[in-house]
Amino acid sequence: MKIVIRTDASIHIGSGHVMRCLVLAQALVLQGHKVSFACRPQAGDLIQFVRNKGFHVDELVQAQTLIEPSNSGDYQAWLQVPWLDDAQSLCKQVCNADLLIVDHYALNQEWQTWVKQQLGCKVFVIDDLVRTHDADLILDQTLMRVVDEYQEHNQSAKILTGCEFALLNPFFSRYREQALDNDLLPAEPKVLISMGGIDQPNATLKVLEALALDPLLRPCVTVLLGPKAPNYEQVKAFCVENQDWIQHIDFVENMAELMLEHSIAIGAPGTTSWERACLGIPSIIVPLAENQNTISQNLVACEAAIRVNITALSSELLSGYLTLLTKWNSFRDTNLALCDGLGLQRVLHHIQMLFDNDLASLEIRRASSSDIEKVYEWQCLSETRKYALNSAVPSWNEHQSWMKKKLTCYQDYFYLLECPLEQERVGVVRLDRIRPGEYLVSIFIDPAFYSKGIAKRALAYIDCIHPNITIHARVLEANLASQKLFTSASYQRLSRDTFIRPPLF
Repeated sequence: MKIVIRTDASIHIGSGHVMRCLVLAQALVLQGHKVSFACRPQAGDLIQFVRNKGFHVDELVQAQTLIEPSNSGDYQAWLQVPWLDDAQSLCKQVCNADLLIVDHYALNQEWQTWVKQQLGCKVFVIDDLVRTHDADLILDQTLMRVVDEYQEHNQSAKILTGCEFALLNPFFSRYREQALDNDLLPAEPKVLISMGGIDQPNATLKVLEALALDPLLRPCVTVLLGPKAPNYEQVKAFCVENQDWIQHIDFVENMAELMLEHSIAIGAPGTTSWERACLGIPSIIVPLAENQNTISQNLVACEAAIRVNITALSSELLSGYLTLLTKWNSFRDTNLALCDGLGLQRVLHHIQMLFDNDLASLEIRRASSSDIEKVYEWQCLSETRKYALNSAVPSWNEHQSWMKKKLTCYQDYFYLLECPLEQERVGVVRLDRIRPGEYLVSIFIDPAFYSKGIAKRALAYIDCIHPNITIHARVLEANLASQKLFTSASYQRLSRDTFIRPPLF
């Protein structure tokens, strides 16, 4: 497919929109798609950075007079030109596309409708603000966001919400396997400070100055801030003056590896919040813009982070740091439960579903407490018990206790299979962690939906979402249908009743 990504970075917008789109773009290229960007040149843009990553960038019409945003929520000023000028400039340079991906708070429903008609393409919008769109697919990866918030005004779109779909670099899901077993706070914890690629209000320096107030509490610190930041030289000078406890890094290719070297983080909310959560890193968050308030409130509400406003850093940062040290394990567990780092793979699957009716005929989602009764019905069926490793039918109380525990276990995966046309739940597929990087798969289908290829498609979904782990399967020799299923799904037979699927990449 030909895919065009419309997004911007600037000293006012920051770098987050472009960076998350780059993660998606790189994954789409690996799938064989042709991907390009369309961006507006302006102070703080990342056009050359995107080109250095190997992507073509169409430069859109520039504003004759630069517009200064009146506040952090003045999104129209981010665009610098009227929306129609932007749309016309895009369509002048992009003659055709199969899919247009839009990640820009200033591009509205009118813009999407106009461009969609001109290019005759499908539209995928990445949003964080619960707006109305003319789109086929909408993603809002905000913590605690729910589909209903978008549904009323976006009824024709498939809507993905929550940090289950956070667009993280694949490195994070791989390094998470190490983080799951890293449950001890070191005697001398390291702190990572990352306020984004721009940090216009110079929060980085304010954090460092606050940490320097008490030499007895002063931790070992890594600062991540690149030359694009307007206050880069000032921060760099402070780090050099205090290099006995501060290390400064301009840029890192593998953010997951760097994060895993630290026990606590201090940073702005945004996509990096889900990166920290994926690796179980407790954090102090410092909101730098109005659009970060919802994320901040939700992270604090679920006790995953401590919020300190930029104006209160000198008075509140050290006490927040002490709280994280005291309750580190609790904050760690909460973060690990928020995000598993597989959102990119899930989003890629839904993009494929836009163009593949066969894929769209089976929905696979995380199980919830509302599924407990339905799963128990299946567990009690003779067809389910016939070839189960444990043939005994559980009591209702035993089942409730077991499934509630499974649903809250952030190390395992419990998926429900649904057929949208029939509006029916049709089965279960689970991955239970055995050891780092290795899982045991379990699958059963409602007997009413046998022989429809559902189990095979479910295993294909697992391959798509979980390509980097080893998967084991135990299948009784007498269960000929399941033996055939795993053989046809390219699992390697180890013995009469055991199979294995090594990592695919």
